[in-house]
Amino acid sequence: MNTRYSKITFLFFTALLICACNAFEDAADTNKVEYITINLKTDLLIPDLEDFSNLKVTLNNYDEGIVTERPFVRNLAIDSLIPGIYDVLISGRAENASGEAFLMSGSLEKKALLTDGEDILISADGVNVKPLVFKEIYYCGSKTLSNTNWFRDQFYEIYNNSLDVIYLDGLYFANLFPPAATAALPIWPEADGNKYVYAERIWKVPGNGTDYPLEPGESFVISQFAANQQLAIYNPNSPVNCYSSDFEFNMDNANFPDQPADDMLHVFYNGKAIKGSVPQYLTSVFGGAYVIFRVPEGETYDPVNNPELQTKNLASGSTVYGKIPIAYVLDGVEAVHNDAYAQYKRMPAILDAGITTVGNTYVGQSVARKCIGQNPDETPVLQDTNNSTEDFDRNLVPQFRRYGSKMPRWNHTLSEH
Repeated sequence: MNTRYSKITFLFFTALLICACNAFEDAADTNKVEYITINLKTDLLIPDLEDFSNLKVTLNNYDEGIVTERPFVRNLAIDSLIPGIYDVLISGRAENASGEAFLMSGSLEKKALLTDGEDILISADGVNVKPLVFKEIYYCGSKTLSNTNWFRDQFYEIYNNSLDVIYLDGLYFANLFPPAATAALPIWPEADGNKYVYAERIWKVPGNGTDYPLEPGESFVISQFAANQQLAIYNPNSPVNCYSSDFEFNMDNANFPDQPADDMLHVFYNGKAIKGSVPQYLTSVFGGAYVIFRVPEGETYDPVNNPELQTKNLASGSTVYGKIPIAYVLDGVEAVHNDAYAQYKRMPAILDAGITTVGNTYVGQSVARKCIGQNPDETPVLQDTNNSTEDFDRNLVPQFRRYGSKMPRWNHTLSEH
């Protein structure tokens, strides 16, 4: 072998090996990441918040596919961050000293986080989240196959919008007078001031205190008639099957017999506890005003036997209406014929500053409260700004437990299998 050629070959491969080693070291150097720490300071636009245990901070670095999550504190040092472009999000719930919950949100989009020790300021605002809210209301009725009117398929769905178990036992439901929005609004006693709303009929959830737990993310349905509305003997054209309702307003009508859903307890109608001579209960297909309310512990509410909780329309008539203290009301929704009737509101703005509507009768459509977020278990968080004009979507096909809300474990259908 040519000695000179062997030396050249040796030197070539030696140089190649040295170059490869240097290249490897250079590549290794590029993977040495200098992590940074940022100081996230938050301006909370809701005052007096104290409990942040259900609030979190999330940083998304989409280029690197990295998600960093931390429990929220007002001044939060977030370490071990790779420098880069991030979306910064504050989300979840916070509570004030009174236990009021607020769904909080704040964000910085495509924020460059490059400098170690950098201070980042973010603002977070929130909306009040009430524990129990009307979720969906179907009031307008539907048309039968023969084009007659059908109103037995009305229902009212109420949702646990909190993070706590709520016992429904003793919860009241009422529709207010007048049953439909009208220019001929009633005149109530001046001495009442703005302390009350006035019920045409009042019902109550049965139970001994802990019989009807509603878990976070669960909803319950009260139907006028909790049957499968789509059966041939009723209305195959109805958009809903109400058989899985949790409760019904049973009016002891043999033509519409009692269903497996538990019966609401009748409390008040025209000054009496009895249901009245007409064996049906429906709210106006033009849209009613509805409230759910709870009597505070230690107080007594008896609109039948306490004359101070009764009144008449001073403009006309002898019918007796039940007075409901506004302070008792958990949620109220007002539905009307169409938007032109917003001027004839029955409900004070403190309970509902707006209105909702499907705009027609017997069209098989509902209104449903908007979903604005999710809890950690992916159950919905519903919007409630006390303004139904803003809070509700309109003209929907009625649906039980929209957005994936859950059925309570005591629903009768779960024990039938």
